[in-house]
Amino acid sequence: MPDDITRRRLLGIGGTLGLAAAAGLTTSAALARRPAVTGTELRSALPLPPPFQVPLPVPATLAPAGASGGTDHYEITQRETTAEILPGVRTPLWTYEGTFPGPTIESRRGRPVTVTHHNTLPVPTVVHLHGGRTAPESDGYPTDLVLPAHWPQTTHAAHDAGAHTMHDPRAAVTRLSRDYTFPLDQRPTLLWYHDHRMDFTAPAIWRGLAGLHIIRDDAEDDLGLPSGARELPLMITDRAFSADGTLTYPSLDPTLRLRPGVRDPYLAGVLGDVILVNGAPWPVHETDTARHRLRVLNASNARHYELEAVTDTGRRLPLVQIGADQGLLAAPVTHHALPVAPAERYDVVVDFTGLPVGSRVKLLNRLGTGRTRDVMAFHITRATTDDSRVPPVLSTDLPSWRPSDAAVTREFSFRAGRTHGGHGWLIGGLPFDPARSDVTVRLGDVEIWRLIADVHHPVHLHLVGFRVLSRNGRPPLPHDAGLKDTVSLRPGEAVEIITRFDGYRGRYLFHCHNAEHEDMAMMANLEIV
Repeated sequence: MPDDITRRRLLGIGGTLGLAAAAGLTTSAALARRPAVTGTELRSALPLPPPFQVPLPVPATLAPAGASGGTDHYEITQRETTAEILPGVRTPLWTYEGTFPGPTIESRRGRPVTVTHHNTLPVPTVVHLHGGRTAPESDGYPTDLVLPAHWPQTTHAAHDAGAHTMHDPRAAVTRLSRDYTFPLDQRPTLLWYHDHRMDFTAPAIWRGLAGLHIIRDDAEDDLGLPSGARELPLMITDRAFSADGTLTYPSLDPTLRLRPGVRDPYLAGVLGDVILVNGAPWPVHETDTARHRLRVLNASNARHYELEAVTDTGRRLPLVQIGADQGLLAAPVTHHALPVAPAERYDVVVDFTGLPVGSRVKLLNRLGTGRTRDVMAFHITRATTDDSRVPPVLSTDLPSWRPSDAAVTREFSFRAGRTHGGHGWLIGGLPFDPARSDVTVRLGDVEIWRLIADVHHPVHLHLVGFRVLSRNGRPPLPHDAGLKDTVSLRPGEAVEIITRFDGYRGRYLFHCHNAEHEDMAMMANLEIV
């Protein structure tokens, strides 16, 4: 076995299964010896700041450019910029409206929005509103490109040797700008928007193309949950930096124009050694002795987190989960440690009442080592009164699908394998092909899907939410509660989910949201008819 293959890389392409063959182990035995992460960590080449000194930024809320016919209209320009992420260092970024994260859009349930995206970047882009119940023409299919000014119209259809890029006869390509319409007739929740260009999603997100979108409604407003300054969106990401301050990423083609993929040691996923929250390294937030609502998004390419809130005296504070990917739970669920896979969102309340002024609470990652164990801190600087609450009943509008309602049960494997002449990641033994229909379902049908993993795979379904029914034939875990759109499969695990395919007919996706796996063919087409 080559010297440069580390314990983490054993979970890369040819990793777990190759390890099993080389060692004479069964696959299940090899998986049982798994490390806690899937991916390989990049190391920054410049001095990193100490933790808990940079103030936590909160992304600005984008104002509508106008409104007509009951629809709010927004304008976003995708552009290059430089920003100070590490103190005193300028870093080039690709951004929405010049910031990382991009500006937050806040909407009311049932009031549509149209967002016009203008592409001034040097490559094509696609926008996907992750978690949105959106018609297919605005869902951000990976070949529905917005081309920059000087991009050849046919370049996106080129078949690069060894890559899985291929022609899509149904692609809806525009030049310079595109209108995305989001009905937002769905439960209030935290969504996020990000680039979804075929083969290049991972490096585009890594360079900064991600932002938040929050849906609210009157029923949620009336619950008395922490709000205002005590409601904090937390977009958690990891990155690595070169000596000149640029973001390090192991692209085979740093221009992101033709050749997709990453260098061999990073085929299982790219991890950074700097943890960012809302674009700031290991930030600190000064606040008061009150309950706080934390809207947590793991926007990392491949890193998993297991979050815990710990005081300086070593006491773990409860993390009271009130919501999942697709909105409020029926009732709160209390955790002391909360696993969060890439693209998952968790809505939690942490209670700082009773803590002494001057104390500190650290948000830690139990899966991290060294500097990646720290995430951020809260510094309690003032006492206050608090009239917020977490009611015992949060929502009564969750779907009540039963397994007996299912028209069919399907099974999908998520595994490493061979693509078009190279290594990749497959669903059901096949690499992604935009010209192929993988699954056809009927509008309105309830189905059960059984998802089987070799290594860690956070699986995301477009358009629909789902409930987790079981893990390896046993009941779901506490963090599986509620309505989700992304579920974390652990190595060797089989997870059953149930959903109803409603809303729209058309072509959608399901895929792994380890962004490197996604770029290396771990996507499949879902046709709703």
